[in-house]
Amino acid sequence: MAWAPAYLVRFDDICPTMAWSVWDRVEALLVEAGVRPILAVVPDNQDPELMVEAAAPNFWARVRGWQARGWSIGLHGYQHRYVTRAPGLVGVNAYSELAGLGLGEQREKLARGLDLFRAQDVRADLFVAPAHSFDASTLVALAELGLHTLSDGLFVLPHRDEHGLLWVPQQLWRFRPMPPGVWTVCHHLNGWGEVELQRLQADLHSYRAFFSDLPAVQARFHDRRATGLAQPIAWAARRALELRR
Repeated sequence: MAWAPAYLVRFDDICPTMAWSVWDRVEALLVEAGVRPILAVVPDNQDPELMVEAAAPNFWARVRGWQARGWSIGLHGYQHRYVTRAPGLVGVNAYSELAGLGLGEQREKLARGLDLFRAQDVRADLFVAPAHSFDASTLVALAELGLHTLSDGLFVLPHRDEHGLLWVPQQLWRFRPMPPGVWTVCHHLNGWGEVELQRLQADLHSYRAFFSDLPAVQARFHDRRATGLAQPIAWAARRALELRR
């Protein structure tokens, strides 16, 4: 990549009962801007917080349509139910659907999620952990199940780890000017109103020259290993996030 920032756009909590009245407008903005986002899809949502509007009867058809358009579909856990108080490896939130559970239980949950995707003829392009919380056992389970890309980590550039997993970093929750690197901006749209929609429209226009997508990042960084600076940078970014909160 040229020495300029590259931005990925990610939307979490995609499920049949999300805020479709908001999403339909978001989708139109993404299509108009030519952005190919990462969509983190919950295979079997059981989280009441994500039950915002009536379930879309054509949900999986829409997911297949997004994937056919070249948008990347992430396995967003299994049921989006937080069952532990473990912050996991990234340390953004102290609750998790996966971190803190045994390897076998984590593998079973992820396998069930992947089975649901396959039953709907949807391919999991990557893994996106609910609450950004996963641990070493999650990584082992993902590798065993053949899912080799994840979106998370407070790094500057993607890297491949000892399990063969490509970490595509996710460091931002709103657009801002950044130095050279790969920057994923994560959005949760269920609580959005007109202000947030107008901000997204403005950001898609302002940063249009710097957008990338998951396949391009995977191709460029598929065999890059982490440098010795990766962990200090991640620690500093996590500390800055804690102080900001």
